[in-house]
Amino acid sequence: MAAKQPLADVEDGLLAHLNANAEIPDSRSFASSLGVPHKDVEDVIKRLSAFRIVESADITKETWMLTDEAKGYAARGSPEVQLVAAIPPEGASKGVLRETLGDVFDIGMKAAAKNKWIGFEKGNKDLVLRKVEDTKDELQEQLKRLENGEVIADEVINDLKRRKLVTKEKSIWYSLKKGPEFVVKRKTLATDVTREHLKSGDWKDLEFKDYNYGAQGQPIAIGYSQPLLEVREAIQNIFLEMGFTEMPTNMFVESSFWNFDALFQPQQHPARDSHDTFFLKAPATTTQLPVDYLEKVKQVHQSGGYGSKGYGYDWKRDESEKNLLRTHTTAVSARMLYKLAQEKPFAPKRYYSIDRVFRNEAVDRTHLAEFHQIEGLICDYGLTLGDLIGVLEDFFSRLGMSKLRFKPAYNPYTEPSMEIFSYHDGLKKWVEIGNSGMFRPEMLLPMGLPEGVNVIAWGLSLERPTMIMYEIDNIRDLFGPKVDFNVIKNSPICRLGLKRA
Repeated sequence: MAAKQPLADVEDGLLAHLNANAEIPDSRSFASSLGVPHKDVEDVIKRLSAFRIVESADITKETWMLTDEAKGYAARGSPEVQLVAAIPPEGASKGVLRETLGDVFDIGMKAAAKNKWIGFEKGNKDLVLRKVEDTKDELQEQLKRLENGEVIADEVINDLKRRKLVTKEKSIWYSLKKGPEFVVKRKTLATDVTREHLKSGDWKDLEFKDYNYGAQGQPIAIGYSQPLLEVREAIQNIFLEMGFTEMPTNMFVESSFWNFDALFQPQQHPARDSHDTFFLKAPATTTQLPVDYLEKVKQVHQSGGYGSKGYGYDWKRDESEKNLLRTHTTAVSARMLYKLAQEKPFAPKRYYSIDRVFRNEAVDRTHLAEFHQIEGLICDYGLTLGDLIGVLEDFFSRLGMSKLRFKPAYNPYTEPSMEIFSYHDGLKKWVEIGNSGMFRPEMLLPMGLPEGVNVIAWGLSLERPTMIMYEIDNIRDLFGPKVDFNVIKNSPICRLGLKRA
């Protein structure tokens, strides 16, 4: 095997040829004349083009190439001809032919039978007989013609494609001519002063390569923020600007009491069914509930109070002690309001939370079994529905959503209740973005909050505004095991309320 020719020799040969002939019309032919792979010539062309020593033009051609299977047929003959050639005058059994031909036996049998070149002994389907003396191997001829670069008919190509004997490959080669900086011998420019240069003193005669101050540096290995975290931080800053205090939301496991009962949600409500809620097997229940408050909640559910008739059913403590994965962060709001009610004297508060909740829902493009809920509430004397609308307009305008509409709705623990809609300029329609309302007296007064104290509250998911800001149409691309880390890495910085650059 001949030793590989150094690229420096290939470069010298190419420049010498251009100096004598002014052009090289086909880099493949030139590579063959030097006896080197075309890849070596291609590397030299790219290097010389960068220094403007040569000018190159791409020549592109799509050609049909034989597969490895087809190359075997071109050399040894088609499977059907190999099969017929292996059958002696007296015939041969399938087992013998399979052992002789190997992998081509089945293909050869089908093709030879289709051509009516073979038959079977009557009463013995295992014995294969020749029905022709001579065969013309058209397939081998077609493959050899294609291998030699000849043009063959489209119907033949289609038949070869059907048999998976050819594939289309794109070939690129080059035509060359002298560039504006052409030289017969390229001078190698130094890029660094080495220890050897200093010792020998030849650094004085070196010609150095110019620095490219516009070149990009190596990418810096850094961390990247997940889009949800970007939007979460921005929303958190809005709450802090509006004077809110964050609620502790580190308890994913909650009791049915705080998640449902304390919110005046009846025990027969569909949301409390296992089809909608994840209940725990271990520990299945809790006994750590405030007894006095629990009795007041039981009373208001069963027979009412505080101006309410209640629901009129037999309230069961066992049901309220069931542990679950919280379905909303309003369970945390209930705990915080109960704690606030025990503090004397009463002081108005503004609370917010942003954390994970869990619902037993079917996963699709817009729903997950776990997602993040944003919640804000204000507790003070004399609050009205007008105060709630004003706070919502202030909050959402800071998110860049200034066009709002409100629609009456129903919630077990708020009255009145409103759905919040914002006009989406991209979708050209009104989109629901959250829910809101005023907590009912049946929820607040059993806690011990003073008469005349009202609570206005609202909530929305973190995922929906994030999907809108980042133009993501599938929630599974944003959160969960199918998130593409390259999407996170290449995602532009999001600024709420501002257009992205």
